[in-house]
Amino acid sequence: SNRGKGGSMHIARMHTGMLGANAIVGASLPLAVGAALKAQQFGEDRVAVAFFGDGGSNQGIVHESMNLASIWKLPVLFVCENNMYAQATPVHYSVAVENIADRAVAYAMPGVVADGMDAVAVFEEAAALIDRARRGEGPSLLECKTYRYGGHAGLDNPKSYRSDEELAAWQQRDPIEQFARRVAKEQWLAQDELALIDRQVAELMDEAVAFADASPMPDAKELLTEVYVSYPEHELHRGTGLAARIGAAHNEGAPK
Repeated sequence: SNRGKGGSMHIARMHTGMLGANAIVGASLPLAVGAALKAQQFGEDRVAVAFFGDGGSNQGIVHESMNLASIWKLPVLFVCENNMYAQATPVHYSVAVENIADRAVAYAMPGVVADGMDAVAVFEEAAALIDRARRGEGPSLLECKTYRYGGHAGLDNPKSYRSDEELAAWQQRDPIEQFARRVAKEQWLAQDELALIDRQVAELMDEAVAFADASPMPDAKELLTEVYVSYPEHELHRGTGLAARIGAAHNEGAPK
């Protein structure tokens, strides 16, 4: 992701409308408000969508963004992915209301709770709120109640703050398995088509891992490429530059 710089927190795809994630908790909301304001001012039939977690829901910028979006009736959907833990802090400890969506009333916007383990339910709720925004009726808050199976990050041990029984109960409602059952029940796809999708996804991941394993380590100068819009050329080449120092460290046998 991003040539190894920043990872998923800095991914973006501007030409398809994905304006960029970032590592600042709750900071996606003001970006979405700005995008929605632009769409409104230019008469564009577009809706901005911001994603944040239950921990981020307590950030001040989240409330400021919702308030401003409501005042100006901006076409924006605020989506809270409530996975019950902000790293290791349970949501019932850090959030005073039963549902984060209940806070929407303070900003005169709809607050909807969706089953975040049900992809179809999330789609249907989101579609209705996006249609509302397109009609010029302003923003909404959608809370998707879901669960994080693993740890917050690589070194996080979730067993230190939650039980195996709790995890098992949520896994009984696994969203992928639920969706597969729904697809079969509604006959949207045949079982062999679902199996083909599973095989294709597994092959895609295997290919990605094999490519990574077979790829050479990048040159030290790559550290400073594609980081800034423009970067002084002399900084990339001068002997005292950061890239040169890192390169020297590698040559001396430092861990890659």
